[in-house]
Amino acid sequence: MRPLYVCAALLAAFAAPLFSQTPKVMMPEDLFRRNIGTKESQHKQFPPFKIVGNLYYVGTESLASFLIVTPAGDILINSCYEKDVPTIKNSVEKLGFRFSDIKILLGSHAHADHMEGDALVKQLTGARLMVMEKDIPGLLKIMPEGKPQVVDRVLQDKAEVNWGGVSLIARLTPGHTPGCTTWTTKIQENGKSYNVVIICSLGVNPGYQLVNNKQNPLIAAEYTRTFKVMRSLPCDIPLGSHPAMFDMAEKYAKIGKSATNPFIDPEGYIKEIDVNEQAFNLRRAQQLEAIESSTAGASTAQ
Repeated sequence: MRPLYVCAALLAAFAAPLFSQTPKVMMPEDLFRRNIGTKESQHKQFPPFKIVGNLYYVGTESLASFLIVTPAGDILINSCYEKDVPTIKNSVEKLGFRFSDIKILLGSHAHADHMEGDALVKQLTGARLMVMEKDIPGLLKIMPEGKPQVVDRVLQDKAEVNWGGVSLIARLTPGHTPGCTTWTTKIQENGKSYNVVIICSLGVNPGYQLVNNKQNPLIAAEYTRTFKVMRSLPCDIPLGSHPAMFDMAEKYAKIGKSATNPFIDPEGYIKEIDVNEQAFNLRRAQQLEAIESSTAGASTAQ
């Protein structure tokens, strides 16, 4: 029998590192905390930097804002909170550009931490605001200090925003909000073209009801469709509405330390989809189980 003990010991030795490498299961609350950061990090300026080509980061430590520079004027994606607009302006100027050159204003989704500053950016720059139709009702409810949000162009799924030689495609990826918008584009650098995907958000916020949602009965189907769409998008450089969604701080620390741009990370893109889809499935299963248990308890009581 001794060989069996030897085999068992060998199996245990190999299995231990395999199990230890199993990624931690993240629940929606874990992802929410990871993304949102602290109140301080939401408003603290992150050093502005070039991501690739004419694409730059101008946001805070935990709220992402992107600048695309073109000969016809610039494109800003995500204004963040209104109080962050001066920080974004300062970041743009630190890079050597003029805030007043922003001509197009886009957003990820109609939550205050990403689009509350839209009215102020328009006031300061005269930029045209373009928003996915299904997110306009949510955006119109965001009125910092009573400022109304004025939308200049209503977008639908796969709408193209062409400006200064740059083409951005708006992909409707609902769930997190009805009009959650993932932006895709191609950015050139040193003769190479990179597929860039700016993920809207795949997160299930605390309190989101995925089962028997009376306000949005299709919310679970929307998330399911969104994960499918996201997996269909070619991606070399994944970005997102929160820096934690694409490990920005870690990648920023690696800039210039190798010949490869650390933001080129197609594997990281798939990982971000995977971890969010798993969290979605777990939360939906929990809510289904809770409803079934409640129904079963009610039947027993009768």
